[in-house]
Amino acid sequence: MSTLPLAAGTKLVLASHNKGKLAEFSTLLADFGVTVLSAGDLNLPEPDETETTFAGNAALKALAAAKATNLPALADDSGLCVSALGGAPGIYSARWAGPDKDFDAAMARINEGIGTDERDAWFVCVLCLAFPDGTTHSFEGRVTGHITWPPRGAKGHGYDPIFTPNGETHTFAEMAEAKKNAISHRAQAFAAFRKACLA
Repeated sequence: MSTLPLAAGTKLVLASHNKGKLAEFSTLLADFGVTVLSAGDLNLPEPDETETTFAGNAALKALAAAKATNLPALADDSGLCVSALGGAPGIYSARWAGPDKDFDAAMARINEGIGTDERDAWFVCVLCLAFPDGTTHSFEGRVTGHITWPPRGAKGHGYDPIFTPNGETHTFAEMAEAKKNAISHRAQAFAAFRKACLA
């Protein structure tokens, strides 16, 4: 029996306008039996991410979508953290790409800011499931690895071309979707979400 009130047939809003992220979410949610609606399709505005943590921003986005639609909403906040940059770009990962979402420039900025022996990095994802009454449930995933340069691969999105998980020889952007979805930070957060919802 599910420990969360998210039954099969429920309409669930994905509080994201990022097409790459939406595709990944949709694959991970495929066997939940829920009807997935996207914030973009519903013309919901993107709230300003004013919190100082991944969990805070995920909750802010999920609550905004849940209250606007009167439906449960799922949001994530995720980012790449680089040890030599003090954990940056972190929660500002999207902002480093600027208004034009120029991740090539953002990746170059990271590489220029670290030394050849300072490549440790990790991806974090916090999922937040929010309900219209203000109730929230959060789930965190993390994967450690290192910065690879030059960027490799054309799959994935964001910083995937420069991140190689520990124990792997391919960047996230070189991996087949199924492989990435089995090991990524988002997959780990979804595993915790799945355990709570489908237990």
